[in-house]
Amino acid sequence: MPEAHAAPPAPDEMRAIVEALVFAAEEPLTLGDLTDLFPTAPRETLQQTLDDVVAYWEGNGRGLQVLRVAGGYRMTTRPELGEWVRALFRSRNRRRLSPAALETLAIVAYRQPVTTPEIHALRGTDPGGVLQTLLDRRLLRVVGRKKVVGKPLLYGTTQEFLTHFGLNSLTDLPTLEEFGALAAQLAAQPRSEPVAMAPLDDDDDETDPEYEDATEDEGERDDDGDDS
Repeated sequence: MPEAHAAPPAPDEMRAIVEALVFAAEEPLTLGDLTDLFPTAPRETLQQTLDDVVAYWEGNGRGLQVLRVAGGYRMTTRPELGEWVRALFRSRNRRRLSPAALETLAIVAYRQPVTTPEIHALRGTDPGGVLQTLLDRRLLRVVGRKKVVGKPLLYGTTQEFLTHFGLNSLTDLPTLEEFGALAAQLAAQPRSEPVAMAPLDDDDDETDPEYEDATEDEGERDDDGDDS
């Protein structure tokens, strides 16, 4: 990011930067965001740059578009191509969970919050790769760190987990024997539409004094190394 006193980038570079920001931003990119990033650039220039990016993606034959959403700008797929996007998710959701993934998922579901070493002790094998698969499929999430030496990550289930297995809350979990049969059955019957992950109910987010909350991004997770 440039220093506050630095001159703003040239127009072509500015458009490229703004385009990248619109693509990468988790929330709609606002004019205020750009003002914070480029304090020496006139607001009119920044707004014109946003307008140029919008106009560029309005061109014929493009699969993406930039829309004004909630006071900001977001890059989305074009609605007329939605069926192809849904088909991709349906295809990916057909990939069944392996027995190792189902076993790990069951351990987390009934023991959460739980750490990698604790899962390892129960399964007898390193669950690192399986945990990453379950995180990628949004069936598990990092809920904090355990307040012990090394502060290993704690894992818990997600709203996606409840949706996938047709549960209203964690209190509806079946017995361990029933869970194995239910998991195998539903893993073979993927949903027709992807469901976005949402936070678990407040009742499931109570913090134990032994645990430390942590909101981690992908970079932090990658840096954890052996302490997970």
